[in-house]
Amino acid sequence: MLLDIPLQVTVELGRTNRSVKDILELSSGSIIELDKLAGEPVDILVNSRLIAKGEVVVIDENFGVRITDIVSPSDRLKQLK
Repeated sequence: MLLDIPLQVTVELGRTNRSVKDILELSSGSIIELDKLAGEPVDILVNSRLIAKGEVVVIDENFGVRITDIVSPSDRLKQLK
């Protein structure tokens, strides 16, 4: 029964902090710099909890993520506290 529970999976390329003014000035073609370098592993989160790292791949014309490292069970438990 537990195997059918839907979960939100998020792949995070990076993060940044911006002011409301900066956000309001965004337009088509604007570039937002992130805190990660190109080619650096992306974070894979399940229900907002980090569970793995991966690399972005292209499958046909779609993007995907290849899992390269899974967070240890003890580290995942620490995130729950």
